[in-house]
Amino acid sequence: MNFFHNLRADLKNRQFAVIGLGRFGRAVAATLYQQGYDVLCVDSDNAKVDQVLSDRIAAHARQLDSTQPTALREAGIFEQDTVIVAIGNYVQESIITTLNVKEGGVRHVVAKASSEIHMKLLLKVGADHVVFPEHETGCALARSLTKPGILDRFELDPEHSIVEVIIPEHFAGKTIAELRLRSNYGLNVLAVSQDGKFEINPSPSKQLEKGAAIVVIGSNTCINRLPI
Repeated sequence: MNFFHNLRADLKNRQFAVIGLGRFGRAVAATLYQQGYDVLCVDSDNAKVDQVLSDRIAAHARQLDSTQPTALREAGIFEQDTVIVAIGNYVQESIITTLNVKEGGVRHVVAKASSEIHMKLLLKVGADHVVFPEHETGCALARSLTKPGILDRFELDPEHSIVEVIIPEHFAGKTIAELRLRSNYGLNVLAVSQDGKFEINPSPSKQLEKGAAIVVIGSNTCINRLPI
């Protein structure tokens, strides 16, 4: 089973709402729904709401004006565990909606930004996490081209990540203790693959096998120093 699947398992019973049903919002809603989560979708465009229901990518969908707190409350938005504000191209509506959702008591609010200034404003009004898809896609592409040994990545914050990487060739046959990853690279080992499964918190005497994978945590600067 994938290490990162286990890492996110505690979210399984949470309820999500997606506000804004453009390409990004639809993709988020569809992915969450396909994974078995309860998803409520809303948009000011009734045609988009009808399309979501027709395509069966959400449990519930409603047409409303998200800049109106009363409409959000009546729709049950404030009762959701996580709300994704996916109104990236309409800055004013995005900011007002994010503010409304936070003031409504939603614990975790994720908002989509269309620019760096937009991102700063969303953080100012209380967004817990801001995504900048175009920027992040570009960074991910660059990393995949320059670090093809990275199989998966979970960003803890802009400076630190957990990554799953193919064990570098000259690491093979050596133990974790011999590699001294903490002192040499500033990284801590979380797991090592073993016959298609992950061994969590492996022993320092664990010998790394060629072609297997290792999961480490640390700063992005240190991760970039790995010979992969």
